[in-house]
Amino acid sequence: MNYRHIYHAGNFADVLKHAVLARLIDYLKQKDKPFRVIDTHAGIGIYDLSSVEAQKTGEWQDGIGRLMEEPLPANVELLLEPYFDTIRALNPDGGLNFYPGSPKVTRLLLRPEDRLSLMELHPADCETLAENFAGDFQTRVTHLDGWLAMSAHLPPKEKRGLILVDPPFEIEGEFRRLAGGLAKAYRRFPGGVYCLWYPLKSGAPIEEFHQALDALEIPKILCAELSVRSERETTGLSGSGLIIVNPPYTLKGELDVLLPYLVDKLAQDRFANARSFWIRGE
Repeated sequence: MNYRHIYHAGNFADVLKHAVLARLIDYLKQKDKPFRVIDTHAGIGIYDLSSVEAQKTGEWQDGIGRLMEEPLPANVELLLEPYFDTIRALNPDGGLNFYPGSPKVTRLLLRPEDRLSLMELHPADCETLAENFAGDFQTRVTHLDGWLAMSAHLPPKEKRGLILVDPPFEIEGEFRRLAGGLAKAYRRFPGGVYCLWYPLKSGAPIEEFHQALDALEIPKILCAELSVRSERETTGLSGSGLIIVNPPYTLKGELDVLLPYLVDKLAQDRFANARSFWIRGE
């Protein structure tokens, strides 16, 4: 309950997560039928980059700040456009004063017929989240442990949906919990798109985590990872990964374009790297 995302908003991990999230929502909008996005660890939704907390770490400057500094290659710009549109919507006068968390990225991309369910356990953050979406009939904010939402709120009544799981990884066993939570959720809603975030840092059981996902025998599981520095040179986060279950058929090719560009722009040392691969599937 100590984790506060304001210290990390807009960092390199957010860039990967929110760029992919925007691609997934853009894909779901290609069909006329409505869908629901369920964000299990929502945070507060909007982050003031001029706040004391954000300025204390300045992590956004080595994340989204770097990407906003210069024009993008045409093929990268096309893929990042939905994500960048949400940032511009929060900063209509230009610059980079506010950063959208995953709830706001999602909400700004939804159509009138789509819905958003936000879960947040931290009492103060949940209150702020509710204030940020007050009066929005398309969005429901619930004070709830996000892990419970992976079973209690599935399947959505729309029968189409995206489930974003972005836990803070504050306690032991979160990787096992993430794999186990996916197994339960998938049994209830096998047609859903799932996007699971995890940290890359020294000692993290990444190989075991991937093996546990493979053992679930879910037909299509895609992985994307971005590391901006060597994990041997830091005790903190060196990168992050995403697991995408039931990904759009176009996503692997899009990652092959995006990830090399993100490595080039967000690298903090010569060990920066990225990869995308199928844990299960194609």
